[in-house]
Amino acid sequence: MDHRTRSRALVQEKDYLWSLSQGNSRKPVSSSYFSVESLFLMVCLAASLLLLPLILPPLPPPPLMLLLLPIGIFVVLLGLAVMPGNVRNFTSSYL
Repeated sequence: MDHRTRSRALVQEKDYLWSLSQGNSRKPVSSSYFSVESLFLMVCLAASLLLLPLILPPLPPPPLMLLLLPIGIFVVLLGLAVMPGNVRNFTSSYL
């Protein structure tokens, strides 16, 4: 870094630190990360997850085949994960 670039960077850093000491912090463009509508939706969803189990009656257990479905999906995904990416290398040479 040459002398001009270094002195310019030091001046910018000094100005930034001075603005922070004066109480002028850099604020993000939007005032909050979530909009009012999405925040309201998340609060309603959290309230329903807390209150509905207290109101609704307990459900019977699902059938056994439905309980095995996530295990089947896991086995398929595990097989895809260990499968080689270039399958043409493992096929016969007649193709």
